[in-house]
Order: sequence, then C-alpha cells, then structure tokens
Amino acid sequence: MKQYTLLFILCVFSIFALAQTPCIDGMAGEYPCNNVDLLSFMPSETVGGTGSNDIWGWVDPETGVEYAILGRKSGTSFIDISDPVNPVFVGNLAASGANSTWRDIKVANNYAYIVSEAFGHGMQVFDLSKLGDVENPPVEFEEDGHYEGFSKAHNLVVNEETDMLYAVGTNTFEGGLHIMDISDPTNPTLVGDFSQDGYTHDAQIVVYEGPDANFQGKEIAFACNENTVTIADVSDPSDTYMISATTYSNSQYTHQGWLTEDQHYFLVGDELDEYYDGVNTTTFIWDVSDLSSPVLIGTYVSETAAIDHNLYVVGNLCYQSNYRAGLRIASLANVAQGQMEEVAFFDVYPQNDNANFDGTWSNYPFFPSGVIAVSHINEGVFFVMPNLDSAGCPEDFNNDLIISVAGLLLLISEFACVADCNTDLNNDGSVNVDDLLIFLIAFGTQC
Repeated sequence: MKQYTLLFILCVFSIFALAQTPCIDGMAGEYPCNNVDLLSFMPSETVGGTGSNDIWGWVDPETGVEYAILGRKSGTSFIDISDPVNPVFVGNLAASGANSTWRDIKVANNYAYIVSEAFGHGMQVFDLSKLGDVENPPVEFEEDGHYEGFSKAHNLVVNEETDMLYAVGTNTFEGGLHIMDISDPTNPTLVGDFSQDGYTHDAQIVVYEGPDANFQGKEIAFACNENTVTIADVSDPSDTYMISATTYSNSQYTHQGWLTEDQHYFLVGDELDEYYDGVNTTTFIWDVSDLSSPVLIGTYVSETAAIDHNLYVVGNLCYQSNYRAGLRIASLANVAQGQMEEVAFFDVYPQNDNANFDGTWSNYPFFPSGVIAVSHINEGVFFVMPNLDSAGCPEDFNNDLIISVAGLLLLISEFACVADCNTDLNNDGSVNVDDLLIFLIAFGTQC
C-alpha cells in the first residue's frame, strides 16, 4: 500500500515540479536571472490576446486566493494564481470602447477600477467577488458600474484608507487629480480636484505618517508631473493646495515614483532620460522629510541601458519594471545615503537591454505569497519568485535554496534507508512515506 501511495504522490507532484524553472547559473530556461525563479509564463494568446500593459492584484478575503489583474489593449484579464505554477485564466472584461496601448487598474474594497487613454472609455467598475464563482473558465465578464465624469484617463491612484480614488491624466482639470469618493463602490462621486501644477502622470497618495510633523495625519499626494516632483495636500478635496513642486537637472519626463515604507524617501523614475540622454537606467532618490523642500540626495544608476517604467517598494526592497531589462530588485539598506544596490533580477527580454519601449510594463509585488506578477508588453505575463531571504530549511537537502525536484530525487534515492539518513525529516530513524509527506507539504518553498 505504501508503494502505491508513494507512486501516486510522486506522479501528482512531478507535474507541479516540472512546470517551474529555478534560476541556476544565471539562467531560468532562456531568461537571464539572479535570485529570481520562474514559476510560470502565460503567453498573450492564452489570456485574451493583444498586447499587455499594467498589472495589479487582489486577494479574495474569503478564500485567500490571489488573483493577478492584467491590462491589455482590448480589455482586462483576471488570472487565478492560487497555484502560481499552473495559473488559470478566469475571464476577460472587454474594453469600454476602442483599444488602447494604455490601460490602468487599481483595487479597493474588492472592486477593480479600470481606465484607458481611449476617448469615451470613462472608468469601468468590476466586482472582484465574482471571480470565485466561475466554474468553467475562461468567461466573458460584464462591468458592474461605469463612471463618465471623464472621457479618458492615463492612470488611477487609490487610497484605500480614505475610500478616495484619483484619476490622473484625464481630459478634466488640466490633467491633474480628478478626485472621487468610492465609499459606494459602484457609484463613484466627484468630490474635488487638484490642478494647480497641471498634468499629473502618476502619483502615490497616502495618509501621511512620515517625519514632517506639519503634515502628519493629512492626506498627501506625491505626484510625478512631467518635469517636477509635486507634493500636494488633498485632505480636503474641495480645497486642495500645492505644498511644493521641485524639478532637477536634465529632467526629461518625471514618470512615476513610490515612497519608502517610512515615507522618508521618494524613489522616482524619469522615463525619457535614458532614451534622449543615453544614460543608463537611473532612479532619483528624494529625501522628502520636509515636504515643503524635497532634496535630491542621490541617483541609482543601473548597469543596463534600459528605460525605467514603474517601480514599487515592499519592505526594504524596490521592485522595478525597466522595459527591456525586465524586473530588477534593489536593496534600500543604504537609501539614507542616496544609494541603492541591485540584489536580484529576472530579464523578460533576453535579446538585449536597449533603451526601447518594449519588454516589461509593470509588476505587482504585493501578494502575501511573495509571488510577483510581471507584465510583458509583447508576450504576456510572467509569475516569478525571488529567493533573497534564505535562512535554510531542513527539506533543502541539496542547499539550492528551494525545496524542489532535486531534493525530491535525493529523498527517493534514500527511501527505506534505516541508518544515517540525510533525508529523515521526522528523525524516526528511517526514510519513509511520513518523510515524503513532510517534504511535499514544503515543496516549492524558497528557503
């Protein structure tokens, strides 16, 4: 009986195991890498077709299932990644109007909000709780609400703490912040704007808890306004005002940025300096401890020539989507000194790292599982897993920092061992089905 149990378990888990590609000697299959393993890849034609752009995520609060939400030229794809090695395309929400290269998604209160640069698109509202009800994927979804307060928008910014949603780059308020109350999720309501500094391309908006005592507890916008880092107090949407607008030498297009978790520093990418000035990928490090007077304290210049696009911060790491250079992960351990250091990467465009507008558009590094979703403009979506926080684990028999097929083969080679067994996980003096079950429970874990 034990032999049949063993064979069954091995068959099931061999399917799971062979689908993932660990980063070994700088390569995960055909993709250059460092400290990032490839879990799976979904080509464009398997997730709705047409080119990809933005990506965001949602976790079902009832089931804990993680979903990636992928923007495409013609719509939005919803992908179940509860098994990230075998993700499932749950369904598609078609665009409201014409196709567009630009689509952006944000999530609040279990609803997705979706905008596009296509005139007449407005904003789609989608109830994410429907995803768990799909029995035969993929399906075609319908939106649950529609906002027509603007015709088009470049991007969305959400502050879930205050139920405020900000559209930027719209055809209203000079392209500045178009502020909506989404406490009634399917019926967003216009409550104010910020247009004092004109067009905003992207922003992060938070209830401020940083070092500037003058603004603690206020709702503060950190905006990228083409040639400035612009900071505004938007606590009262009907009476917003600019705190500061700061430029820098050789600014080409102040594109997007994200705060460190202590809100002391704002990391910014300029999308066009690599393209026009021929510099390597550059991240601008701003000390924003005084919101009225931000100071550029350093630049992090990568070894690649690629154009930077979107970046996010989780803990002490910065996750950057840098077009042809792919996903790059940098340590912020020395950010106070104006320094960052690359510690991992996964290159989704192996051909080269030239300064062109293809490769990865964005990434979503906020899933509790640690899985990172990486969108590829031309090809689809990748799901990867960094292996940076290695502390070792008993199931990692071959010390490759992941509980993988290699370790499984070692356990099998010792099966029925009764003395000095390296793979005796429960220390009962032999290697048996109990050890195998312990191993399989931990299978796929990064050590």
